Amino acid sequence: MEGNFQKSVIPMKVAVIGLGFVGLPLALLLQQKGFCVTGLDLDYKKVQKLAQGRSTLSEINDEKIVSALTSGRFTVTSISNFIKDQDVIIVCVPTPLNNNKEPDLSYLKKVGESIAPKIKEKQLVVLESSVYPGVTREFFKPLLEQSGLCAGKDFYLAYSPERIDPGNKQIKVNSIPKIVSGISTKCSEEICKVYGHVYEKVVEVSTPETAELTKLLENSYRFINISFINEFADLCEQLNISVWEVIKAASTKPYGYQPFYPGPGIGGHCIPIDPLYLKYKANQIKAPYQFIQLSDEINQSLPAVITNKLASLLPNDLLINEANILIYGVTYKKDVEDARESPAVKIIQSLVAQGAKIQYHDPYLKKISINENFMLKSVSLTKETLEKVDCVLILTDHSNIPVEMILDYAPIVYDTRNVTRGRKGKAKVYRLGEGFSS
Repeated sequence: MEGNFQKSVIPMKVAVIGLGFVGLPLALLLQQKGFCVTGLDLDYKKVQKLAQGRSTLSEINDEKIVSALTSGRFTVTSISNFIKDQDVIIVCVPTPLNNNKEPDLSYLKKVGESIAPKIKEKQLVVLESSVYPGVTREFFKPLLEQSGLCAGKDFYLAYSPERIDPGNKQIKVNSIPKIVSGISTKCSEEICKVYGHVYEKVVEVSTPETAELTKLLENSYRFINISFINEFADLCEQLNISVWEVIKAASTKPYGYQPFYPGPGIGGHCIPIDPLYLKYKANQIKAPYQFIQLSDEINQSLPAVITNKLASLLPNDLLINEANILIYGVTYKKDVEDARESPAVKIIQSLVAQGAKIQYHDPYLKKISINENFMLKSVSLTKETLEKVDCVLILTDHSNIPVEMILDYAPIVYDTRNVTRGRKGKAKVYRLGEGFSS
């Protein structure tokens, strides 16, 4: 159901729990729309930094934080006592996978147990974290009802999947249609009133379970297609055909086709994780679900494919355990500082395990944890650095990548993102899904 809903009367007091890649942009958007927003995060250092007017995300500059703070409608804290005074509570905490690749709802459980004693009548609680169908009603609702109040009757409970695309500067957050649903008709009405003031289009669906599954469909679609195109890229290499040229040609079709691009693997908090939430639910109800499993296997195999190929590119007299490798880009996507689930970590782990000497440069990430005992710091990308390495491995296609300098001074370049296409230099270039450039 889409439409023009009756909008909320503002200013309303809104708490945003979790000030990460989803929560902070949402909190600032709400503040800009006239709401009085309090951001809650248990990371004291993050809260302290924000309170000083310094952004914790590269895509949000300090000026936006300062502007929000000086407006008098935005504040941050690590203490949850203020929850009882809010009109709306929006939960944006992480929902990762555990070591068995099953949903880890521990952050959500902690939030539910923490705010339950502070819930009051007529409050609207909105869950935005990615979850499998049934979590809002069957898991989160009982936690909140430990307050003694009944969801749907005494307070309102709804679900709305986040649709943040980190690094995307072309699409404004509030222009992305917002999926919403409450556990009752009244709950749906309440979230539509509030979000109708924030987003250009609010799309109401029949149940929270439908909204939860919508998010999983969106990311599973991308997960499967990216995994497929990576497998297809390997086939193209064996056929001595450029996967990039094939994709470009296929993209001329005006219907029935959407381009996806190969790379070193899938990263981020959503795409490699949300589909496994769907697989978990399918297993719960004993429904066959093979595409996700196969796609995950392909994605997990890519770091080994990359490292094995890199080893084969080295001169015959140079073994991998003697090689000096420089990696450009370790974040999971371009122009963000997020390295969650980044394939670069597994690739570095594999290369280090084989004895290679590894350095990396990433303008968005000054250091990265490879394991509990191993931390790497970004090095300066200079002519001297490039001349001393045996190979440069490009894993992330940041917009400001100095391609010409890399091609001029590195002896070998393994390009997994096709950023060297059409560029000339002294380096011997190997492109994923294509082979050596002519």
